[in-house]
Amino acid sequence: MQFRNFKMVGYVVYGRGSFNQLDEILAPQRKGDAPMVFLVDHFFDSHALLQRIPLHKNDKLILVDVTYEPKTTYVDQLAGELKAEFGKVSGVIGIGGGSTLDLAKAVSLMMNNPGSSADYQGWDLVKQPGVYKVGIPTLSGTGAEVSRTTVLTGPTRKLGMNSDFTPFDQIVLDPELTKDAPANQRFYTGMDCYIHCIESLEGTYLNEFSKSYGEKALELCRKVFLEKDTWDEASDDMLMMASYAGGMSIAYSQVGVAHAVSYGLSYLLGTKHGIGNCIVMNHLDEYYPAGVKEFRKMVEKGGYDIPTGICSGLSEDQFNKMIDVSLGMKLLWENALGKDWEKIMTREKLRALYEKL
Repeated sequence: MQFRNFKMVGYVVYGRGSFNQLDEILAPQRKGDAPMVFLVDHFFDSHALLQRIPLHKNDKLILVDVTYEPKTTYVDQLAGELKAEFGKVSGVIGIGGGSTLDLAKAVSLMMNNPGSSADYQGWDLVKQPGVYKVGIPTLSGTGAEVSRTTVLTGPTRKLGMNSDFTPFDQIVLDPELTKDAPANQRFYTGMDCYIHCIESLEGTYLNEFSKSYGEKALELCRKVFLEKDTWDEASDDMLMMASYAGGMSIAYSQVGVAHAVSYGLSYLLGTKHGIGNCIVMNHLDEYYPAGVKEFRKMVEKGGYDIPTGICSGLSEDQFNKMIDVSLGMKLLWENALGKDWEKIMTREKLRALYEKL
C-alpha cells in the first residue's frame, strides 16, 4: 500500500494580537529590494487593519476583488502585473477569507511557474515551488490556511492547484482579525468547516489521522453554533481552531457530496463556497441524515436564511454543465459513496438533486 506523504504548513503562530509580529516574521524572508506583496480582501478597504500592515519602501498592497471566487484569469493577471512591475518579489501575503488565501497561494505559485494557472488545475501538476507565502485568515471555516489546494474557476472547470508546493510557508492565526465579520458570512464560512467534518468523518477514506482532527473540529463547531447563546471572543477563538482542525481533517481524507455538488453551483452561478455548501447540505438527508438534522438546528438557532430555488429556470445545457463539473470531482464522490459511486450517483440522480436546490 502507498501512503500519502503530504506537505503541511511550515510555521504557525496562533494568538490574539499575533498579527503584530508580522514585520518580525517577514524580515528574514526579504530579498534585497524585492518587495513583499500584500493581497488584502477588498472588505478591508478604508479599514483600520490596512494601517497595521508593515509596508516597507518597495512593498505593494493590492485590494483584491473576491466578490466571486478566484478565477484563473485573475490569478494570471495579478502574477503578470507583478512580474512586469518588479520582476521578482520576496513573497506574497494573503489577508482575508478563503478566496483571498487561495488567490495568494495561486499567485505565489505562478510567480515561478510558466503558462497559465489553468494549466495546473489538478493533482501534482505544479513543478516549481512558488515564492514565499503567508496566509492570514480574517474569516474562520474554509481551512484554506492549511490545505494543499487553491480552488480556482478555470475556463472549463472549477478545480484546485493541488500540490506539495501549494501550502503556505507561514500562517498567522489571530482571532482578533475575525471580529468584524458579518454574522451571516461568519455562519456560512463556519458551516463550511462543519460540513468538512461531516463529510470526512462519514467518508470511506476515513482514518485515525483524519478522525482525530475532524472530531475536535466538530466538537468546537457544536460549542460555537449550538451550545453558546451569545457570540464573544471565545467563539472567535474556537472557530479559528475549528477551521484549522477541519482543514487538517480533510488533508488525509476528502470531502464529499455537499462539496462535489456545490462546485457545480459555483462554476455556473458564481455561488460563494460557504453558502453553496449550506444550500446543498440542506437537501442531503439521504447521505448525511444526522449531520443534516444538526445543521438545520444550527440554522434555526441562529435565525439564518438558506436560499432556495437557485436552480429554477436553468436550461438543459446549464444543468448539464453543472453535472459535468460535479461528476468531475471523482475523489470526493469516491470518498462519499465508495468505489462504485458512478453506479449510485447517476446523471439523472444528480440532476434531480440540483432541481431541488
